[in-house]
Amino acid sequence: MAADLGELLVPYMPTIRVPRTGDRVFKSECAFSFDSPESEGGLYVCMNTFLGFGREHVERHYRKTGQSVYMHLKRHVKEKATGAAGGGAIPRRRNGKVFLDLELNRDFNGEDYEYEDEAKLVIFPDHFEIPLPNIEELPALVTIACDAVLNAPSAYKKQEPESWEEEIQVSRHARSLRQLDNGVRIPPSGWKCQKCEMRENLWLNLTDAAVLCGKWFFDGSGGNGHALEHYRETNYPLAVKLDTITPDGADIYSFEEEEAVLDPHVSEHLSHFGIDMLQMQKGTENGHHTDNKPRPWVSEWEVIQESGMKLKEVYGSGYTGIKNLGSSCYLSTVMQVLFSIPDFQRMYVGNLQRIFDYSPLDPTQDFATQMAKLGHGLLSGQYSKPPMKSELIEQVMKEEYKVLNWHQQKGISARMLKALVSRGHPEFSSNRQQDAHEFLLHMINLVERNSAGSENPSDVFRFLVEERVQCCQTRRVRYTQRVDYCIQLPAPFEAASNREELLAYEVKRKEAEENMRPPPEPVRARIPFTACLQAFTEPENVPDFWSSALQAKSAGVKTSRFASFPEYLVVQIKKFTFGVDWVPKKLDVVIDVPDFLDLNRLRATGLQAGEEELPDLMPPIVLPEDTRDNSMSSLDSPEIDEAAVMQLAEMGFPLEACRKAVYYTGNMGPEMAFNWIIAHMEEPDFAEPLTLPSMIDPGPSAGDSPTGAALLGNSPPEESIAILTSMGFPRTHSIHALKATNNNLERALDWIFTHPEEEEESDALSDMADTEPNDNAFSNANSHSDSTLSPDGDASGPRVKDGPGRYELFAFISHMGASTMSGHYVCHIKKEGRWVIYNDHKVCLSERPPKDLGYVYFYHRLSSS
Repeated sequence: MAADLGELLVPYMPTIRVPRTGDRVFKSECAFSFDSPESEGGLYVCMNTFLGFGREHVERHYRKTGQSVYMHLKRHVKEKATGAAGGGAIPRRRNGKVFLDLELNRDFNGEDYEYEDEAKLVIFPDHFEIPLPNIEELPALVTIACDAVLNAPSAYKKQEPESWEEEIQVSRHARSLRQLDNGVRIPPSGWKCQKCEMRENLWLNLTDAAVLCGKWFFDGSGGNGHALEHYRETNYPLAVKLDTITPDGADIYSFEEEEAVLDPHVSEHLSHFGIDMLQMQKGTENGHHTDNKPRPWVSEWEVIQESGMKLKEVYGSGYTGIKNLGSSCYLSTVMQVLFSIPDFQRMYVGNLQRIFDYSPLDPTQDFATQMAKLGHGLLSGQYSKPPMKSELIEQVMKEEYKVLNWHQQKGISARMLKALVSRGHPEFSSNRQQDAHEFLLHMINLVERNSAGSENPSDVFRFLVEERVQCCQTRRVRYTQRVDYCIQLPAPFEAASNREELLAYEVKRKEAEENMRPPPEPVRARIPFTACLQAFTEPENVPDFWSSALQAKSAGVKTSRFASFPEYLVVQIKKFTFGVDWVPKKLDVVIDVPDFLDLNRLRATGLQAGEEELPDLMPPIVLPEDTRDNSMSSLDSPEIDEAAVMQLAEMGFPLEACRKAVYYTGNMGPEMAFNWIIAHMEEPDFAEPLTLPSMIDPGPSAGDSPTGAALLGNSPPEESIAILTSMGFPRTHSIHALKATNNNLERALDWIFTHPEEEEESDALSDMADTEPNDNAFSNANSHSDSTLSPDGDASGPRVKDGPGRYELFAFISHMGASTMSGHYVCHIKKEGRWVIYNDHKVCLSERPPKDLGYVYFYHRLSSS
């Protein structure tokens, strides 16, 4: 028999490889679907490329590549006959019959189920099977290759260390932590260090409930280090940061292990001292904390997630959840909304077979393939099936232990897509929470990049904004247009409809703080949506406006209106601001967002009768006389906001670095300068004295050009170009960004981050400076703004789907937590006339959609009829 197997495998030996260092072995998920070893058909791993394929897709790979030998992996999950062994954390241990290097499925409690793995070689096209292990009968090379595949870490485990954030591990003290029965109960607010007056950066020791300040954690927040001193005196190892406790977890630090850790039993440990995380989520009316009201963001968790309600689960096409991979809910919510839009469904799911058939040899690295895979997973209904009758009976039997039973909805994992779309991005490639709005713009960017020569579904978001700038002294005007994908609306506190209630609350809060009493019930500012929308069209002052009519700086005023209306309107409420610790903080407000919008009154009108345009001239380029000695030692140095410099220096950054940061961000404030510091602090000349950008090649001068002043009139200010190029952006791309934003430096930075950098495209646009602009359908645009109309270099104008400005709300994404760097996202989508809540893998009919607490809103255009 051994000889027979050896002879059988001889023709295929050249195609069987042993995984080398750097090879990724995809043995936990199919490249085209969400099949895994636990699926009914198991998973087939190619013994040459090490890609994984489900039963429906392995034949395609065989036909395309001719690769015949695959390892078939199958994991059988069985419920233990003895019943449940109790809740708690899912253990990471291995069953004796588990030999695949795969984590236990988090959909099953590891103490309630047992796993048995099966592996065999399958030879196509005859499907000849060879059970494994089979050491005596297989050739040595085949045995070595099979062992290497079975023992290799999965591709996801291999990729995770590439993130510059290390994975937080479970503390060795978590399971056996000793807690004192000292009768201490921690209130939900009003905390203070027991050894000093610190009220921030407070840590609760999980052994004796001592509340003490910290100075030792990685976030750099201040304190006197009393929590660490307490550990040295008592050896009580674990502490939780009080203001990070949410229903989904908390920040835990281990003094003994000297690092941030996970505590799977944190809910039990907190409950020991009167902090019931689940009770806080479900409400406190009849719970343990009836004497103290929950903090505002706890109430926000309750309202947005519709906690405590008997939400009805829904199944089938369009009702599939997405598993949380660890702070990946920002991705899940955005993708759920995108694939509820017909254009994205048509592009990726409608063309599924064509995309799969023409996918490259490594489909895990193909954007269209992974988008089609996720879209099909969400819309097919294949991964969202209702439970069997026997399972329903079991749910009823266990109802006394669960307010909501979600275990039937396992959802799908977007890990493969996340690895692809976040590759090379310093934020999205990490395991930290991110801004869903920023990720939406990132996805629009990627869709555009990968839609060259084909339909671009993100065009449904694209629209034109007309900007009108008026010189206050001459009353002359300039009209320009820019492309945008979202309108960002501020939340003006001064427009709150409950101002008296807010003032009364503030008085009570201060009195409670002075008298060391629990704070009063929080009051949120209620702001009309009309007040937010008004800010979009309100005149705003233009700092350092250069009037081409006066050939000098003058006061300028800018207003914005819609030059076109998109098919799908994205509205972001600007709820986040920066705190004194430079961490984004969220405004605790509610917005009365309407179901229907009529924006027709905000449509742009262009140059009006009686208006006189500003001359099409740009300010002259002023260069220092001595371009060799550019140090900051003389009084002739450029103007720098010294207050911003000192504010940054007080944070511990080198003085010269702070001066450079403020200068290179155009004196736009300490926030922009702080971002510059973070991006450049690893550079070798970070703390060197500032040198002026005159040393940078300014490019061709007006005198060198045959068109002279015409070239100058169509080029952004050289100083602005130098600022952007000093940040590392290519010169052509910087010019493109400045042109697209009417030379507004702050908006140009945003434009660069939200548009793909295409060198050839930017060079082509730079060459257009010597030619007359083409006519286009938007006659109210100035000649120098033609590049803003077509940022993709299309002379026929931008790809906009203009139409009536009447809209209906169909989806919104909500954020829970104190900042974009933490918390949780869920989304609500209106489908088949009813609102549905998507909370990671959980999909249910919504009872009370919290429209007034949303962060990003999505409207679709209503027909003109």
